[in-house]
Amino acid sequence: MRLKIVQAGDPVLREVAHPLSTRQILSDDVQRLIRDMRETMHDAPGVGLAAPQVGLPLQLAIVEDRAEILRDLPPAQLAERERKPVPFQVLINPVIRSHSGEVIEFFEGCLSVAGFLGLVPRARTVCVEYIDEQAQARVVEAAGWHARILQHELDHLQGGLYIDRMRSRSFTCLENFNRHWKDRPVSEVVAALSQEGPA
Repeated sequence: MRLKIVQAGDPVLREVAHPLSTRQILSDDVQRLIRDMRETMHDAPGVGLAAPQVGLPLQLAIVEDRAEILRDLPPAQLAERERKPVPFQVLINPVIRSHSGEVIEFFEGCLSVAGFLGLVPRARTVCVEYIDEQAQARVVEAAGWHARILQHELDHLQGGLYIDRMRSRSFTCLENFNRHWKDRPVSEVVAALSQEGPA
């Protein structure tokens, strides 16, 4: 079942989500929620979805960067973003245990801030501990775009949105992103946006 994705301004997106117990994780309700979230994410389409985005303040997020999404992207863009397919993952009660000191910036969008993007600095690599949908403890080490997706979704579980972290002058609607910034290297975008306007 496709779920409604709540938009910025809904209080649930600003709550710290509640952890799930083993009993809750294995319950029919949470297992159904995971299936419904996956269908909703695919339909959107997106590469990640957190429970608060469907109105539930739970420490649950899913990620999946499917090969078919990447097929139409230029190889240079995939290389710059270190982006490759990521299999479906369910992250429950996740915690970032470590991250690199190296920070990189790319445009991000969000299904709960529909139609907009902004340049967001993120750690290039992260190590995340979490519990999977079978209530088993897991660890994932991720780099590049996978690390970015994880950080974005984990922000949702702490009541955060990418707009809290973005370079504010980069905030753009999708139409203008496609018109002005889409095919430009990030360094060029940053330089252009850093120029002071008229006094």
